[in-house]
Amino acid sequence: MDYMDSGMRYTPKPDKDWDTAVQFLPASNTKKLEKKKGLGRIGAVIGVVVFAAVLALMIGLLVWHFHYRKDVREMRMYGGSMRITNQVFGDHYENSNSSEFKALAKQVADQLKTIYSRTPQLSKYYVGSSVQAFSEGIIAYYLSEFNVPLSQASAVDQAMGSMDKLVDKDQRTLYRPGNSLVFDDVVSSDVYQYAQHAKANRIGTIESPGFPDTPYPPDTFVQWQLRADPGHVLKLAFDTFNLEEDCKKDFVKIYDSLVAIESRAMEEICGYHSPSDPLTFLSSRNVMLVTLVTNENGNYPGIRAHVSQVPKGGPGMKCGGKLTEAQGEFTSPNFPNYYPPNTVCEWNIEVPSGMWISLTFNKFLLFEPGQENSNECPKDYVAVNSKKLCGEKVGEVVETVSSNVAKISFVSDRSYVDRGFDVSYKAINSQDPCPGMFQCKNQRCIDLPLKCDGWNDCGDMSEELNCVCKAVDMRCNNGLCKPMFWKCDGVNDCEDNTDELNCGCKTGEFVCQNTKCVLEKKKCDGINDCGDGSDELDCERSTICTDLSYKCKNNLCISKVNPECDGQKDCEDGSDEENCDCGRSRFKTSRIVGGQDAEAGEFPWQVSLHVKQYGHVCGASIINQRWLVTAAHCVKEEANNKFSQPGTWEAYLGLHTQQQLEKTAVRRGLKQIIPHPYYNEFTYDNDIALMELISDVPYSDHIQPICMPSAQHDFPPGQSVWITGWGATREGGTAATVLQKAQVRVINQTVCNSLLGNQITSRMLCAGILTGGVDACQGDSGGPLSSPSLGGRMFLAGVVSWGDGCARRDKPGIYTRLTKFRGWIKEKTGV
Repeated sequence: MDYMDSGMRYTPKPDKDWDTAVQFLPASNTKKLEKKKGLGRIGAVIGVVVFAAVLALMIGLLVWHFHYRKDVREMRMYGGSMRITNQVFGDHYENSNSSEFKALAKQVADQLKTIYSRTPQLSKYYVGSSVQAFSEGIIAYYLSEFNVPLSQASAVDQAMGSMDKLVDKDQRTLYRPGNSLVFDDVVSSDVYQYAQHAKANRIGTIESPGFPDTPYPPDTFVQWQLRADPGHVLKLAFDTFNLEEDCKKDFVKIYDSLVAIESRAMEEICGYHSPSDPLTFLSSRNVMLVTLVTNENGNYPGIRAHVSQVPKGGPGMKCGGKLTEAQGEFTSPNFPNYYPPNTVCEWNIEVPSGMWISLTFNKFLLFEPGQENSNECPKDYVAVNSKKLCGEKVGEVVETVSSNVAKISFVSDRSYVDRGFDVSYKAINSQDPCPGMFQCKNQRCIDLPLKCDGWNDCGDMSEELNCVCKAVDMRCNNGLCKPMFWKCDGVNDCEDNTDELNCGCKTGEFVCQNTKCVLEKKKCDGINDCGDGSDELDCERSTICTDLSYKCKNNLCISKVNPECDGQKDCEDGSDEENCDCGRSRFKTSRIVGGQDAEAGEFPWQVSLHVKQYGHVCGASIINQRWLVTAAHCVKEEANNKFSQPGTWEAYLGLHTQQQLEKTAVRRGLKQIIPHPYYNEFTYDNDIALMELISDVPYSDHIQPICMPSAQHDFPPGQSVWITGWGATREGGTAATVLQKAQVRVINQTVCNSLLGNQITSRMLCAGILTGGVDACQGDSGGPLSSPSLGGRMFLAGVVSWGDGCARRDKPGIYTRLTKFRGWIKEKTGV
């Protein structure tokens, strides 16, 4: 049914010229108005007829007003969910085309009909119900339709608002079939329905209810039916997308159809997405359905998207063709945005005779739900000749065609789309495909020094197989070679634990963090056998208080490692979950990133410190609305520069690109600078400083504090961490314009100390990639070393301090260890 066609199209109104308040005045000369006697009877008849007509009109108007107008109706939709307690969820309930889905959906719809039939306010107006989906639980999501007189709309709203009571009453009815479904946790809400037809040279808009003034309402189901002219497709581009992070709570679902058919679902999205990387979709036909589903709490600002139409086969949809150059590149349709469903493309590449073709997929994102472990690629795929590729590939994917011709096909089915791919090709010498380099089994070419260095540079480990280990390396039992200094560092580098065997403790003994050995049976016995308390960590019961155990505000200790802000209340007084509005980026990081550029807003605690009239010099981290943390060596006084004076500096918060003061950025002067009193300018020990802003800065999507770790917070060796900044992208190079990011790992303290000539103190932390190539550099000083926690928040593990050059092999970066300064920071800032 087309709801736009229902109801009366025209509501009659009384004649504006009929005014019952008008009175006729008597004529001054009645004789002039006297009619001839012969016309008197006819006039009387005419008068009676006119009077009867007027009377009939008035009666008709009254009847219409009190009866027909009262019966003007509108279609009202109500959505909701209910848990079925006497059914077990199975995978077949995820498929709306399965016989099990259809049978259970019919049973739910039949029982809804029964419930409505027993309610006088609903039974007369009920049209029908449909089940949209089932989820684990087992929870049914339904839509119910009513044809309601305007005069009864509020009564129906009120009745549907107490749907939980109606269901409960039905469940207590004595006369119920034995196979009836049992419902609880019933939720019902209005369904908002909108329709929009795109037009040429016009961009329409869809917005969540209340946007942008108020958050979207709870328990809401919204549908936008979108249409385009024949021969066109719809383009949907979100410029604002701000929902809850969990798609089981609030989500947007897009269909390549006018109705919610699962086999035409294009994508399900939730969370917060950066406006700098908008979500853009193309339909395969001239229709599209967008739905918004919200639960009962945690409502967010919502969504706004622009709707337009583009010619079918126009910009963004064209693909395929013949490529005859020696090298080139091409992408999936609409890349880097989502490709349309139901698409087939074919590229035919031909390079000079005698050459081969090397294909490098720089980005490859063809993920479809339910196909994670499929090697047959039954849905969306790229075919290189007859070899199919699908899924999500990390890093470059290289394919070599042993011919001078190749056919590349791309196929997307009717459901679920992704970002697609970006591929470059080139002609290569068939006799030497990797001149001066090592060719991996997957055809990738890598530099020769990377062979047998212990790192998976190829991506398939082929360069680390059949190696003859060097004298300075150890040989793992699985045949891999690893640097000797990785032995007994607490990290399973060999992947078979060879490097962590025979490290000083006998079988049946536990290695303490201070390297002492204690019997395994003494672990978690309530006694500090190690001396540092590490044998009493991560025990089920409360522990004794040591330097390593977390102390709650009530002075009781818990053994759990890093309990703060992980979303679980571990302290009896809940103090481990206090002050946890920190360490979260409001944006979901896109999987499409260019090089190592960070997304705008991805690290909202990053600060750029500028020397006035000069520009960016150091980084810093936001720890609250007034205070920043940076490195002491950044504010060390010099002969010609008063770096220790607050007036020398300007802090830029929310900045992404240097020399561009975006709307998201805020500039603040400094009120005071507090370097650590024991900073040593020769050893860089205690390299930390605090900066107080001249006034508080308001938080926004691009300005947020990073979480401060407790003094007991553990950042173990092997932990992945992020370094960010606008520093030089290579040693001796120039500063970056766009904020850069790199992922490194924490390096064992003993190993790091041996690599850097015993210059590492307990107040320093090492992180990097020992093969080189990734590191902090000049200009990054003072910036954050951000460590993700199990609760999804980022903690400030360290402050960029010093290093032996930049990104050199076996020379990790050195950071000020934040946990050693928590008491000092709390004393000076209250944070």
